[in-house]
Amino acid sequence: MTTTRPAHAVVLGASMAGTLAAHVLSRHVDTVTVVERDALPEEPLNRKGVPQGRHAHLLWSNGARLIEQMLPGTTDRLLAAGARRLGFPEDLVTLTGQGWQHRFPATQFALVASRPLLDLTVRRQALAPANITVRQRTEAVRLTGGDRLVTGVAVRDVDTGGQETLEADLVIDATGRGSRLKPWLSDLGVPALEEDVVDAGVAYATRLFQAPPGATTRFPAVNIAADDRVREPGRFGVVYPIEGGRWLATLSCTRGAHLPTSEDEFIPFAKNLNHPIIADLLRDAEPLTPVFGSRSGANRRLYPERLEQWPDGLVVIGDSLSAFNPIYGHGMSSAARCADTLDREFTRTPDTGAGSALRLQKAIGAAVDDPWILAATKDIDYVNCRVSATDPRLSGIDTAQRLRFAEAITAASIRSPKASEIVTEVMSLNAPQAELGSNRFLMAMRADERLPDLSAPPFRPEELDVVNLDAATVTAEPVGP
Repeated sequence: MTTTRPAHAVVLGASMAGTLAAHVLSRHVDTVTVVERDALPEEPLNRKGVPQGRHAHLLWSNGARLIEQMLPGTTDRLLAAGARRLGFPEDLVTLTGQGWQHRFPATQFALVASRPLLDLTVRRQALAPANITVRQRTEAVRLTGGDRLVTGVAVRDVDTGGQETLEADLVIDATGRGSRLKPWLSDLGVPALEEDVVDAGVAYATRLFQAPPGATTRFPAVNIAADDRVREPGRFGVVYPIEGGRWLATLSCTRGAHLPTSEDEFIPFAKNLNHPIIADLLRDAEPLTPVFGSRSGANRRLYPERLEQWPDGLVVIGDSLSAFNPIYGHGMSSAARCADTLDREFTRTPDTGAGSALRLQKAIGAAVDDPWILAATKDIDYVNCRVSATDPRLSGIDTAQRLRFAEAITAASIRSPKASEIVTEVMSLNAPQAELGSNRFLMAMRADERLPDLSAPPFRPEELDVVNLDAATVTAEPVGP
């Protein structure tokens, strides 16, 4: 069979999904054009096109390893710039709905930094190949072609208003949550896509603080989760150590709870979480920013692969395809999985002929399925969650039974080293979600020795010294149901 190397690919969007996709495509396509509405900063600065960029982010080990394979040296560059490599669960002090997590030896890791630093570090290397051109301050207006073949994209210069058409063998939509894919497809005569939405009404409020000296290099991340046994809106908080000797504090809630929107409300909200430790940490820390809020936390997934006929020359990835509640830290890893899938599929069949886009879309759909179902099945249990889903895993199932099993998983994982290891593998996307129903995990839940419940956050004495807290001040029991 004769195959033809594609001549030109256009990637819409220069966030994590778009830059990684452009990089891998540069190995398989003669030229790649990246179209980005924003001006891309040369420093780690927030920008409009990344609406969640100010809030807490994790790059789980699965995503970090994939990016390292695509862009060798990325991890070292991030660490040199001040990012932290947190071992999970050892470098995390976390309160779940079932109690405090024991800090077992790390079996997986996550990289923690501000989102602008993560994006900039990846973008600089990913877009470096000579056959990649970046068109900044340029936005996609519509797709060109028809319902069976996309031939390019019409773009507009944001500053001048001038329009032109970029012809392409392949167009990648990586424009994120604001994607206009549905009206574009409608204009081409493509049938409406099936869509699942799980919207718990998640909202976020974030401030940066100056951490005490040493509290970013010798201090764990802190996570206070909602008690899912209480049928009321969820309230959460995290403090992550990031570059520049800073703490990134993100508070969040689900629909029905009041999110802090002012500086005066920030610490009181943290104090009234299921444990006040985040308020204790932040009370004397110097705030560096005002409170930044966001309400774009719904889980949403499109299913292009379900259409009998999908237009060749078009592929959808990243948040344009499947967007997650950012609290689980799966968005960037999902972007890496999309790019890795593109790379593997083009290596296997390097052409954009008839049926190739549908083949790519099916492979990408499989790659994002685990992060999708992990986020959606968790959020669906919150009160006031709005669900519109055809996925049988999200509809017509025994909610009470699922809740009981989820509680049993958490109860085992926070006290059992083996159960914790498996849950961490799944949450970091290094094992499939189905592993939580495997014989291996069920045996770990039944047979593995469980440590006693913890009555206080498991800080080490030297960690408390760094933040000038006395053990007696952090021994309050979690607020119970």
